[in-house]
Amino acid sequence: MGRKILNQNLNNAKSSKKDEFYTQLSDIEKEVRHYKPYFKDKVVLCNCDDPRISNFFHYFSYNFEQLGLKKLIATCYKNKNAELFTDNQCEEAIYLEYTGDKNGDNIPNPEEIGVISLKGDGDFRSQECIELLKQADIIVTNPPFSLFREYITQLMKYNKSFLILGHQNAIIYKEVFKFIKDNKIWLGINNGGTKWFEVKDHYDITTESRKKIENGKKYFSMGSVVWYTNMETAKRHEDLILYKRYSEKEYPKYDNYDAIDVSKVSDIPVDYEGIMGVPITFLDKYNPDQFEIVGSNRGIDQDPNGIYGRGSYLNGKETFKRLFIRNKKVQKNEN
Repeated sequence: MGRKILNQNLNNAKSSKKDEFYTQLSDIEKEVRHYKPYFKDKVVLCNCDDPRISNFFHYFSYNFEQLGLKKLIATCYKNKNAELFTDNQCEEAIYLEYTGDKNGDNIPNPEEIGVISLKGDGDFRSQECIELLKQADIIVTNPPFSLFREYITQLMKYNKSFLILGHQNAIIYKEVFKFIKDNKIWLGINNGGTKWFEVKDHYDITTESRKKIENGKKYFSMGSVVWYTNMETAKRHEDLILYKRYSEKEYPKYDNYDAIDVSKVSDIPVDYEGIMGVPITFLDKYNPDQFEIVGSNRGIDQDPNGIYGRGSYLNGKETFKRLFIRNKKVQKNEN
């Protein structure tokens, strides 16, 4: 029964087109360049991609030799195009394999790309797609946001390195937060600002400011979309510069948590030893050498005291989502 429900959810998402967001090449280039040493002699899997318009497949196939890849694999859900550079429709799921340039022109030509039929529908949870996952060293893609919990759980189960896009709110999903708290998942580099994703022409966007047409293609803007990874970067170990000092008046304590509220990441006090509640945007500045993440205000399983459920309150009013942190490098006031 559980499997049927999962499949129904995936099909509903597919039919409503809610998960069909295609990442721009510029966003991929800006992020992947920070991880280039990791890719040498590795098998890369893009397992949530339509190869007709997948900029992930485009990026890694055209940069195959520069990155020193061993193999590139891309899977797509059924009813996608089995012929990479044509408009012929196909009702079967496929996966593509590319092992590098063969004719010396440094271009991934169609005859150099293997197109292999899948027996199933290309669902990343299917056994044949899991077998492809096992072959891979690094997973890079934009998975369906509606299935992010299952997707990240699978990557962690099979101990894969990854660089994937997801909504910022996933930080406090119980399936994700436990790995963040234990320093097994963190955010990538380019997480600020609004990202524009290509969508199909029939995708309904009701807010004019969130859509645009460029070169005949339709784009949808999404704020709060971030990169999740488990590959180290230098940025992750840069200290956050703190300048404010604690005062009871400026930093009130929660009604139901033994912690102070810090409404802006830039206002984290340099001299406070206790637990602080900060916005989830803090994770973009998080240095595990400088701070410890001890919990969040989204569920008893994330409460450092194991007491409270959902929400933290100030004077009876619920605050926004918060991470609970502790400063490892408290600077005492010498006065």
